[in-house]
Amino acid sequence: MAKLVWGIAGERFYEAGVDRGVLYIADQPGVVWNGLTSVSEIPSGGETKAYYIDGVKYQQVSADEEFVANIEAFTYPDEFAECEGTLQSPHSGLFLTSQPRKSFGLSYRTRIGNDLDGPDHAYKLHLVYNALAESSARQNETLDESPNLTNFSWRVTTLPPPITGYKRTAHFVVDSRSTDPLALTALEEILYGSDALTPRLPDASELFDIFETHSSFVVIDNGDGSFTASGTDFQVHMLDSTTFEINTPAAVFIDATSYTLTSS
Repeated sequence: MAKLVWGIAGERFYEAGVDRGVLYIADQPGVVWNGLTSVSEIPSGGETKAYYIDGVKYQQVSADEEFVANIEAFTYPDEFAECEGTLQSPHSGLFLTSQPRKSFGLSYRTRIGNDLDGPDHAYKLHLVYNALAESSARQNETLDESPNLTNFSWRVTTLPPPITGYKRTAHFVVDSRSTDPLALTALEEILYGSDALTPRLPDASELFDIFETHSSFVVIDNGDGSFTASGTDFQVHMLDSTTFEINTPAAVFIDATSYTLTSS
């Protein structure tokens, strides 16, 4: 067995910062959230319940947990006004507050640093679904020699969508350190848009599909006439008991019996 070693260079990780906020409202393209300063993740629930027999604890279980967050920003997209209950009237420039609030989706990025690369080592993408915002108190102060910017703040609750095979959750995290580059690129093109794609938030089932259909397929020659392949089962389609085809964007068809793989 290997002996534990502490403090290996490059393995002193930390997380810091938030950037690349994007707001998603149903049937509308995603929009950049400039001025986003903080997303505090505050899970709700998950309390432990203990069970006793004859005064001895014999079981403990966790209650269901919900994703709750607090968002702070110096400004927000115009599209977010409806999410906090502000609606424009038919008359230009006239707005009504305390209106029904729209639900929204959100993506943001947090940075992962280490002792060698600093905060640019890696990052995590956070995807939040079916969120509702509750506005907090806002204090408008007179200007003086040291004016303070108004800090907008919202408490956010979520309605988790159903997920096949897992408990419901409204918060997904994608770690760039372990995500296949093909899947990461495909996901970011959907989240942030491209020349051909409008930015949007993929639903939970599509998120799983992205990881299945855009992952590298690796074949290793074992040197004894046999080969070992790794990848998702989606990528290998058995035609019969001895014949298969590779179904992945990383494979290029050569002829009836050969493929070349762009993955290393």
